[in-house]
Amino acid sequence: MSKEVKSRRLKNQESKEQEIGLQESNRPTNLRANVIPVEGFVLTIDGKMKTRYASVEEANAAGAKLKNNFPVLQVAVYDATKRAYTPVEVRPLAT
Repeated sequence: MSKEVKSRRLKNQESKEQEIGLQESNRPTNLRANVIPVEGFVLTIDGKMKTRYASVEEANAAGAKLKNNFPVLQVAVYDATKRAYTPVEVRPLAT
């Protein structure tokens, strides 16, 4: 294989990695199972930390949507800086 072909493949891989990084940056980040977050707000479902959000409004909106669809779930928002949980309640639908 020539050096030109190898360099083209490397450039293609780098551009694909950059595209993937840009696409994933808009999504909320998932957490590692063995690390407790120190910043941001985390949506917890049945006591398990699932997704980190930058603002409490985003976390509450996601939690409320889940809670309305599945009212049996225990949904809470964890504030990492205060180390406190805030339960998410079912919002009544507007009639």
